[in-house]
Amino acid sequence: MSKKIKDFGIEKSLKNLGLKAENKGTSTGGKFFASGKTIESYSPSDGRLIGKIKTSSEKDYDKVIESAQAAFKEFRMIPAPKRGEYVRQLGQKLREYKDDLGKLVSYEMGKSLQEGLGEVQEMIDICDFAVGLSRQLHGYTMHSERPGHRMYEQYHPLGIVGVITAFNFPVAVWAWNTALAWICGNVTIWKPSEKTPFCAIACQNIMMEVLKENNLPEGISSVLVADHEIGQLLVEDKRVSLISFTGSTKVGRMVSSKVAERFGKSILELGGNNAIIISKDADLDMSIIGAVFGAVGTAGQRCTSTRRLIIHEDVYDEVKNRLVKAYGQLKIGNPLDENMHVGPLIDVQAVNQYEMAIENCIQEGGKFVVEGGVLEGKDYESGCYVKPCIAEVENSFEIVQHETFAPILYLIKYKTLEEAIAIQNDVPQGLSSAIMTQNLREAELFLSQAGSDCGIANVNIGTSGAEIGGAFGGEKETGGGRESGSDVWKYYMRRQTNTINYTASLPLAQGIKFDL
Repeated sequence: MSKKIKDFGIEKSLKNLGLKAENKGTSTGGKFFASGKTIESYSPSDGRLIGKIKTSSEKDYDKVIESAQAAFKEFRMIPAPKRGEYVRQLGQKLREYKDDLGKLVSYEMGKSLQEGLGEVQEMIDICDFAVGLSRQLHGYTMHSERPGHRMYEQYHPLGIVGVITAFNFPVAVWAWNTALAWICGNVTIWKPSEKTPFCAIACQNIMMEVLKENNLPEGISSVLVADHEIGQLLVEDKRVSLISFTGSTKVGRMVSSKVAERFGKSILELGGNNAIIISKDADLDMSIIGAVFGAVGTAGQRCTSTRRLIIHEDVYDEVKNRLVKAYGQLKIGNPLDENMHVGPLIDVQAVNQYEMAIENCIQEGGKFVVEGGVLEGKDYESGCYVKPCIAEVENSFEIVQHETFAPILYLIKYKTLEEAIAIQNDVPQGLSSAIMTQNLREAELFLSQAGSDCGIANVNIGTSGAEIGGAFGGEKETGGGRESGSDVWKYYMRRQTNTINYTASLPLAQGIKFDL
């Protein structure tokens, strides 16, 4: 018997997160306000209305920008370790609200409850990472060629950081950016996806507790629930020093162009078309688990989802048969039900794109070994549930070159590792990649300059599930941006080189003489 939505406690979680039936979608940290149109958010899980949100108008946008400008002048002067303390407190709040926020992510976005909780854990992890980083932020010291001179470099805050996020990770990407931006001395303005606005309001409510408890000024952390027109204002605004954009390659190309026109900075996290190479020397048990989770996790709506399996001809049939068996065991249903493996797509538009991709694949000659289709009837009333499917294809198919945000997995056969690497790299995107092998030479070739051209290259793990400690991002049409760990913090600061002369003379560099 299917469970009623009340059995999952979502209504209680909404209340705990401060969410109401009707909400306002603009905040500068102290209160919510809005004067734009009203939108509604429906859960892809059961098709029910979560609530309404009054969105931000252009007038509201101006208030947010002015507030952020004023806040930056004050916030940048607070010592970085103190800013790190605010981030630590945010991480603690997220621990307290983890269950409720994870449940909301699952309900509004459609990913499994485990994945929703995992996304909140990513937020906690990046806060922990940023706290330690707040006592570093160091530049190099260089030796000067001139006697009595000292050279070094330092990093200063940029200003306002605009964060534009996608529906598939409705809370984590905001945290990746905000935690780093804060410890670097910046203020943030967040424009979330209109498809997951309640996740954004919930995060702002949590953030507001930190702001209030520390008596911080309005404008340090703002949110704009709004349409693309407000997003365009943010992108084109010279007062916004950095735009961090997560979304499609098509929109990312426009964002990049607009920001570049005004000589602003941008971080682009765009499309992925990720592949796992399964070698004849692979551990097939491990390979199947990695491939299936990579392909069907979040219903194939991760930018790191596995789209292509490039399989050695010697193990191709065995891998295919194992995949067919594994797909036959998948349970599809309400993502809040922990017995389910696969939840819904985000909306009916995504379902239409899924159906079009299947049709295009068939027209190009693809052969489906696991059939797709839209699920109907009891428990699938939202119209957003689809069957994960598998097709045998050629990498040159137009549909294979395109990223489809859905659980469609393409199988491709190869003979040599060099051929497999060439197939993997022969797509416009370059986000995540992996090889499954117990052969050291194969692994090292895959990771070498002659190997994967992606920003992420893994050995014996899948393409999804990146940790926050590493820099996250990709090459080519993925945009080239990096977020999260490593030295990504440098994106959020401006670099300054300093030379200090502590002598009574003024020697010039390169031995130049200039006497008066």
